[in-house]
Amino acid sequence: MRHPAGRILILLGFLAVLVPCVAHAQALQLKPTPKTIAWGYYDAKTPPVLRIHSGDTVEIQTLITSSPERLEGAGVPADRVEQSLRDIYKEVKDKGPGGHILTGPIYIESAEPGDVLEVRIQKIRLAIPYAYNGFGPGRGFLPDDFPYARMKIIPLDETRMVAHFAEGIEIPLHPFFGSMGVAPPEVSGRISSNPPWIHAGNLDNKDLVAGSSLFLPVHARGALFEVGDGHAGQGDGEVDITALETSLIGTFQFIVHKDLHLLWPRAETSTHYITMGLHEDLNEAAKLAVREMIAFLMETKHLSRDDAYMLASVAADLHITELVDGNKGVHMSIPKAIFAAPK
Repeated sequence: MRHPAGRILILLGFLAVLVPCVAHAQALQLKPTPKTIAWGYYDAKTPPVLRIHSGDTVEIQTLITSSPERLEGAGVPADRVEQSLRDIYKEVKDKGPGGHILTGPIYIESAEPGDVLEVRIQKIRLAIPYAYNGFGPGRGFLPDDFPYARMKIIPLDETRMVAHFAEGIEIPLHPFFGSMGVAPPEVSGRISSNPPWIHAGNLDNKDLVAGSSLFLPVHARGALFEVGDGHAGQGDGEVDITALETSLIGTFQFIVHKDLHLLWPRAETSTHYITMGLHEDLNEAAKLAVREMIAFLMETKHLSRDDAYMLASVAADLHITELVDGNKGVHMSIPKAIFAAPK
């Protein structure tokens, strides 16, 4: 009997045709306000701000992770600071232990612990024409080398899709959400938005751009999806603890899979399958990513354990996704092109 997880490739192929038939013709919208965000945490007991059904599509706006005062102090004109950000900083008192302003949570009807929530990232666009990068004492990967604070405002050119970092330096934009996750198990209580874990959260995986899908193990009824930490671009590792931090608007489709079961988040782009390892020790994170890739290849490509290990060695790549937020992140990607299409 085929393992249920082995059907993932077949499901992905025909869900693109079937699911839109039951989805809403027009996406729902969720904007960040003092009543529609969770500031710095994931928690199974957080009341949902929106309830949807599997197959529904939602356009979600997220906010830059910075105070209005810091942005203005770094050179952003007062009229360029979003009013919603001002409202949230003024009105929201229940926050922490993390620092991210996350839009949500969204309750997906029929999602139960043990299911898998597929988050299809359909579109991502910029919400503001600037980003920032900054570091501070005691933070980042080299805290002893940079024991002071600095913040830089970086203009974004949406027409050309580049960031003007400095004279003669332009960075291509690849917008993605640094934090996408569901509630952790209820016994975990409120957990910080900073370290990624089994619920996903602050993955900081720059491959999760528009056109990719994130597969999340569901730990609480309704899944309770939250998203934030918008990035216009980032280098793997995010070594100074920030990327091109900005506000984004994303369009997501949510699909509950009852016959898939995962222990850790996985992802799929237009070109690659991705497994992830998240652990406070970088070596252990890498081992998790490799073991998850072996499991994926066994489940979906029906390889023996030995052949899966060998294929991972000759065809898959390891990348350091996350170095600076508690748990380290490593993801392993394998190209789809190496697999012959079924005859």
